[in-house]
Amino acid sequence: MMEKQINKFLINENVVTFGNLGIAPKILDVILRLGFKTPTSIQYKAIPEAIEGKDIIGIAQTGTGKTLAFGIPLIQQILKTGKERGLIILPTRELALQINESIQKIGQGFGIKTAVLIGGAPIGHQIKTIRGNPHVIIGTPGRILDHLEQKTLRLYDITILVLDEADRMFDMGFAPQINKILKAVPKNRQTMLFSATMPDGIVKIAVNHMKLPVRVEIAKSGTTAENIEHELFIVKKDQKFLLLRKLLLDYKGSILIFARTKFSVRKICSDLRNIEISAAEIHSNRTLSQRKAALEGFKLGRYKVLVATDIASRGIDVKGIELVINFDLPENPEDYVHRIGRTGRAGMGGKAISFALPDQRGKVKDIERLTKLYLSILKLPDFPSNLNQPSDNFNKRNYSPHRNRPSHHFGHGKRK
Repeated sequence: MMEKQINKFLINENVVTFGNLGIAPKILDVILRLGFKTPTSIQYKAIPEAIEGKDIIGIAQTGTGKTLAFGIPLIQQILKTGKERGLIILPTRELALQINESIQKIGQGFGIKTAVLIGGAPIGHQIKTIRGNPHVIIGTPGRILDHLEQKTLRLYDITILVLDEADRMFDMGFAPQINKILKAVPKNRQTMLFSATMPDGIVKIAVNHMKLPVRVEIAKSGTTAENIEHELFIVKKDQKFLLLRKLLLDYKGSILIFARTKFSVRKICSDLRNIEISAAEIHSNRTLSQRKAALEGFKLGRYKVLVATDIASRGIDVKGIELVINFDLPENPEDYVHRIGRTGRAGMGGKAISFALPDQRGKVKDIERLTKLYLSILKLPDFPSNLNQPSDNFNKRNYSPHRNRPSHHFGHGKRK
């Protein structure tokens, strides 16, 4: 059924410029002035179709330039008629602020006004910006629905709807809110949906709420960037921080660490500061201003390390992150794709190192099955405490680091 409802758009990977995509000259001038020269794959495949007003399903891993893929057509449509109005729905506050910044960079000179509707920010200020009749509303599902229920927001004139990081919104339990919002926007609209994976919930939206969408798929669902090196340590719980400390001494660039719980994030951050490693934290207990300060400090190099829960697996757009460490394996294998997507962005090289407990064989297999990767298992370094190696049970059969497991270095080691 999905094949009948979606047209696939496939073209050769030829070198093109933004000037070949049907972008209006005045917008093109701004893009070039901002330093964008060659479009990414998702951009040169999606932009021409979106400019024509077609519904789009964009499947691509994070860090591939999806914001401009929908942002440029959105701005061009608004400037073309002056009557178009856009709504961008996304999963996190950080991503909302990041996308608003990108839209403003291109559209501000043309008088494009935006309103950002996110939790943790004063609702009074949001109401004021809504009353200013913005061209584009950018927000998280919960806060958008709050405004709809309080009747401070009406969506009757939305003509372009963007669902960004759609799979993550479903993972975070936003499906009920999204469905209510979809009922509040006109059926006669353009819809653009962007996602790194394609779970059943996304398929239902495509079938029920989109008009013969063009499917723009840069890589198969669950695919990771080929310029990322993946490694795995099998480590006991009480060895994790010793291993982390050793890795942080070996790597000099910026490092992003993911932990499963808020408590773990706080503990890791505190322990790092105790050994004089500059670190900041992002999790749901931090205020919006604290999270913005942490991210800004990480971007500017004030902090070598940013420690976060999965709230940061989307929406962190920091250039040159050398290493992503999964201190705890993610609950869902899809989150592995989104976490490591913070490194190896825009064609640069990157590295992802994961810590797995001896009894987490199943989680590792799930990640490998989704990504079609073999995670190279490395031998633990010697620790001063002389702790023992983890149980060898994990390394039986296919999990032996030396038995029928090809090494994986920057794209090698893919399953056939």
